[in-house]
Amino acid sequence: MSELTKRDQIIAAADQLFYQNGFEHTSFAHIAEAVKISRGNFYYHFKTKDEILAAVINLRLADKRAMLEGWELEEKNPAERIRCFIKILIQNRAKIIRFGCPLGTLTTELTKLDHSAQEDANRLFTLFRSWLMRQFQALGYKNRADELAMHLLARSQGVATLANAFSDEKFIRQEVQHLYEWLDQYAEGIA
Repeated sequence: MSELTKRDQIIAAADQLFYQNGFEHTSFAHIAEAVKISRGNFYYHFKTKDEILAAVINLRLADKRAMLEGWELEEKNPAERIRCFIKILIQNRAKIIRFGCPLGTLTTELTKLDHSAQEDANRLFTLFRSWLMRQFQALGYKNRADELAMHLLARSQGVATLANAFSDEKFIRQEVQHLYEWLDQYAEGIA
């Protein structure tokens, strides 16, 4: 197996374990075990846990950029693109109920740890904020685009947090429907 492939496997395993167990509670040993490599081989690829964290954040950024670009290509209407963002809550509901939002949980944990990578992790939210802002601008809300983007981010994070806290799939479905109705008002220009 090539070095790049093994490195990618380590990053993917770390990403999953950081999400499920948290950054602080995931060790080199956990990641090495998940990838089925020796710790020595592991250290060949990554010397510190912070190096792995940086790679995980970069992976998440690349994945989210690709997802957003895909929505841009698939949906010509900005309201439908925003709807794709809202739909993430439904598509990932089982994981959200069990582990919370992958972006929110990592950012929160790094903030609590006063970790130097907290700002890097926050770039994930900034990516969504900027993208949502452009969508609301395309809907004709140039002066309120950032406000609307932040509102939608806050609502989606709140839904994820409460669905996780109460293990409530019905709540996710109900809130997604409310978000669709909220979006429809802006799409129709009646908000």
